[in-house]
Amino acid sequence: MPREFSIADKLDRLFKQVRPAGQGEFSYMAVAEAIRADQGIQISHTYIWQLRTGRRDNPTVQHLRGLATFFGVPVAYFLDDDEARKIDDQLALLRTLRDAQVTEIALRAADVSPSSRNTIGELVRKVWELERDRAKGNE
Repeated sequence: MPREFSIADKLDRLFKQVRPAGQGEFSYMAVAEAIRADQGIQISHTYIWQLRTGRRDNPTVQHLRGLATFFGVPVAYFLDDDEARKIDDQLALLRTLRDAQVTEIALRAADVSPSSRNTIGELVRKVWELERDRAKGNE
């Protein structure tokens, strides 16, 4: 049976996975200020820190909703471990794509014809094969 995750585990993963472009983690202060300003939910940076570190572990649905909205995940992320696992996998993939600078290629490819997208896909596959073959040759 898969291990259950605490609110602290889930919130910690969100802080680690969801980041401003080209920067480190959001600060507790930035998260609290954004939730208050954008959603009108009263929450402090200290309370967010307490939730992330497990010092507090029974947040209100309103606070969970505020955190979920801020990090761009459904509130079910905090309530359902299976949903959290799926979302964590998606966030990891997105981060990998962003870190690999694939996003720019994908966004540019979205604005070309289907035929050109197929050509781009084929070129990427060929480059990947060349790189893979080179790596095998260096072993």
